[in-house]
Amino acid sequence: MKYCNRCMYPENAKPTIILDEEGVCSGCRYHESRGQLEVNWDEREEMLLELVDEAKRTRRERGNSHDCIIPVGGGKDSHYQVWLLKEKYGLNPLLVTYNHAFNTPAGNRNLENLVHKSGCDMVRYTIGLDAARRLSRHMVKTVGDITWHYHAGIRTYPFQAAVQYNIPLVFLGEHGFAELTGLVTLEDFVEHTKWTRKEHDMRGYEPQDLIGHEGITEKDIAPFIYPSDEDIARVGVRGLYISNFVDWNATDHAQHMIDTWDFGTITYKRERSFNLHGKIEDHANDVHDYLKYLKFGYGRGTDDASMEVRHGRMTREEGQALVKEYDARTPSTLPMYCDFMGMSVEDFYGYIEPMRDLDIWEKSKDGVWTPKDAVHRHAATPEVEAARVKQVPADQRTFSDGYRHLYYNLDNPPVKHGVPVLDEFSPTFRVI
Repeated sequence: MKYCNRCMYPENAKPTIILDEEGVCSGCRYHESRGQLEVNWDEREEMLLELVDEAKRTRRERGNSHDCIIPVGGGKDSHYQVWLLKEKYGLNPLLVTYNHAFNTPAGNRNLENLVHKSGCDMVRYTIGLDAARRLSRHMVKTVGDITWHYHAGIRTYPFQAAVQYNIPLVFLGEHGFAELTGLVTLEDFVEHTKWTRKEHDMRGYEPQDLIGHEGITEKDIAPFIYPSDEDIARVGVRGLYISNFVDWNATDHAQHMIDTWDFGTITYKRERSFNLHGKIEDHANDVHDYLKYLKFGYGRGTDDASMEVRHGRMTREEGQALVKEYDARTPSTLPMYCDFMGMSVEDFYGYIEPMRDLDIWEKSKDGVWTPKDAVHRHAATPEVEAARVKQVPADQRTFSDGYRHLYYNLDNPPVKHGVPVLDEFSPTFRVI
């Protein structure tokens, strides 16, 4: 397997990744492009201000109560998006939440905190547990995705709300696939579309494709049905990524929201990442991420370490050690989620077996699957040396004392908050 000469990503990373002639991946090149001088962030903020004016003007013309919609889930990005558009640019957003039911106590605490601190109105759609069970079971068996209903709801329900409330602008945060693997560039000014929602977020499935499987009915898929082209055109709905207009730095934004709006990080050691502030609202993320490892041979340790390497906050060798520590670890919640879905752990592994990428996995004669390769097995080469990122000062590195609350370091663990939902791992999810 080939790996990026700069970060941790393998050449089979999803949804797609390209290694250039220097062996540097498209995700690293995308990140690099954000810091290039030709990206004039002042001009881009002016473009965002024009959209802000348009949102306010449309609200007045239509007699609406809200200027725009912001999909939120209680994470650090939700906090920053709402703070930016409400406090800095003076919009009155309607917060829209699709509740997938697999919440952590920390996530529920932070969503409540967001509502309190922002003062914004919010509408929330909560999926029933029976529907979540049927959908998760079917999509694990079909594509190896326990959280398909997350992606479908988060990428669809806010646009249903946009049509319902006659609000044209939906502001999203960063384009996740661009940040990870460089699917698009800043010059593309990519917007959310029904096509990308289906192909990238919903693995090529529209909700109607699921009816009849595992007892899934039309009622179960209601929050995933995208508005008609006629309704989208009538309201003029657009889904815009704020990261196209603002120099996006998730770590800086998280720190800002900790200081400004009391966003709560967790303080316990996670099973599949050293990151204490990202995806902490998503209880099923460990199993979701483990499925990625079982299929493609890499996981969230790779994702999070790659971002730190790109920012120059850790070396490639430090990232390799973290990938070795986290990516292959089996989540302790796997038996609980299998029981919830009504399948045994053995059945779970059996469903995933035909989905394993044989470029990275091989099966022994006694039936044991092992990875053929891993990024931590690759020593530095001259090409790796040539691709290195300049390291930031010591006090800005990932495991510096100033970041101990953002990244778990056994030698310098975070100080406890004295708040159980932030200090203690929950073995089960919370619906509300």
